[in-house]
Amino acid sequence: MSRSETGDANAAATGDHTLLIGLGRAAAGALLFTLPILMTMETWWLGFYVEPLRLALLLVMTLPLLVGLSRIGGFRRTSSILQDGADACIAIAIAALAAAGLLWVFGVLAPEMPLSEVIGKIAIQITPGAIGAMLARSQLGSSGHDAKRHEMEDTYAGELFVMVAGALFLSLNIAPTEDVLLIGYQMSIWQQLGLLVLTLALMHGFVYELDFAGSASVTRTGGFWSLFLRFTVAGYVLVALVSLYVLWTFGRLDGTSAIDIVSMVVVLSFPGAIGAAAARIIL
Repeated sequence: MSRSETGDANAAATGDHTLLIGLGRAAAGALLFTLPILMTMETWWLGFYVEPLRLALLLVMTLPLLVGLSRIGGFRRTSSILQDGADACIAIAIAALAAAGLLWVFGVLAPEMPLSEVIGKIAIQITPGAIGAMLARSQLGSSGHDAKRHEMEDTYAGELFVMVAGALFLSLNIAPTEDVLLIGYQMSIWQQLGLLVLTLALMHGFVYELDFAGSASVTRTGGFWSLFLRFTVAGYVLVALVSLYVLWTFGRLDGTSAIDIVSMVVVLSFPGAIGAAAARIIL
């Protein structure tokens, strides 16, 4: 074998090894990020009665979200939007396989179930699992913060995108439970306003005031009020919209009064805002 052929063979072997490592990390990320709802009974029931079109819309919206996350730091390095799209599809497939396997092991899925129920129970797990698969390299690998990350995230739109991703992940883990409705029902209007103020304070403090690892890379252009309005307040509005959408997807808004809807959005936006702030630091 010539030297060039040997080099080509080594390069191919290295590429295959890198791909296998990337897929392994993706599977580990999907498992890590999806366990909370995989082992939550409410999500099993939601998969049974949530409208299929709402779940389908969630999956359709997941694809461009994953493409954006791949640009920031997916489970392998990519050089084009086509590769990012392919990795987004791979992340969805890995999340679906991981969810199907574990739900079967847990006895949640059974051969006698209608296909629609099986698909619903798996579909409701895919988005958080796919987010975990896509972020596997940045969170579980050794080189997540590279030039590709800064290329997208060091823009205002990139910062807002990261907040939406973080908010969506935590909201999807908490919205399926009955606790959001219960907490909102128990709170007075003043407690809800207090929670909103606390949410804004924590959201801003996590990123700009507490000096967490990674916060040094966050955009700090402008004074306190400029940062607060452009990032914290704008980010909270996006978090609230994400919370509203997730609640609608899971049917929590059906037959609910406007006052109760606002209460649930305020409650769900609390963990969503923490997720948004954490995403800006971590990703």
